[in-house]
Amino acid sequence: MSGTGRLLMAAGAVLLAAGALLYVLGTIFPMLGKLPGDIAVTRKNVTLFFPLTTMIIVSVVLTIIINLISRWIK
Repeated sequence: MSGTGRLLMAAGAVLLAAGALLYVLGTIFPMLGKLPGDIAVTRKNVTLFFPLTTMIIVSVVLTIIINLISRWIK
């Protein structure tokens, strides 16, 4: 049972760090989420936002960072 508790604590720490990182990046890079290719559809009572370009850029940057770290560790 202590393994489950540790897993939940680690998951909470990761989510907290991710939230803090997104908050800081939102203030440093205010254009994230407003790039060309990000889809926003607004109707009467509903707004749909799909940040396609932002997701691709974040994915590429994180992939490069993770690959550099994994090569540095080996």
